[in-house]
Amino acid sequence: MTDCGPEPVVSAEPPYFCRRCPRLFDFLEDCRERLPGHFNGPVPSFGDADPELLVVGLAPGLNGANKTGRPFTGDAAGDLLYPALAKYGFSNDRFAARIDDGLALRRAMITNAVRCVPPQNKPIGAEVNNCRDYLIAQIKSLPRLKVLLCLGKVGHDSTVRALGGKVAREKFGHGTEYQLGGYTVLSSYHCSRYNVNTGRLTEAMFFEIFARAKALLD
Repeated sequence: MTDCGPEPVVSAEPPYFCRRCPRLFDFLEDCRERLPGHFNGPVPSFGDADPELLVVGLAPGLNGANKTGRPFTGDAAGDLLYPALAKYGFSNDRFAARIDDGLALRRAMITNAVRCVPPQNKPIGAEVNNCRDYLIAQIKSLPRLKVLLCLGKVGHDSTVRALGGKVAREKFGHGTEYQLGGYTVLSSYHCSRYNVNTGRLTEAMFFEIFARAKALLD
């Protein structure tokens, strides 16, 4: 067997011109031409640099996080996520869906399973897999991290796999709770406009998950 040497170290944040996923790279190149005022790159994690809670979403929205460069900022999903964080003391409650709103998170960080905006907001399996190295690196870089709160099945499944679990065993569901790799993994239906408008996810249901996260940390 040929010794190819150690695998390259992956940081917690992808480079701006990340080429791991050809389809996403090409889509972002197109976005840079069509939407020059947008961020148009892998959206970095946002929040407390030494958090106890990591919220794992799906991927940036084209005219939301991909525009602003901050997770869930400009996306309808942020209109539920950020009030939930504020209600349970995880932010300074300055969210105004703008990058310059003065928002700061406390004890919490937000990231996505896929850092680049996918066409039709739907990443394919290979792209989730390619981006998981950054999620793993992010988790390893946070020494005080205790709870991972996953929004939606893609975020849940990628987090479970990042922690060495099995999605057939640690199945996704709203309100599920597992112990993996020394962390607690909580999951919720994604706070997307569709889930809220159809009643699949209510504000009360969503806030209950954050109440549980806070109880685990306190």
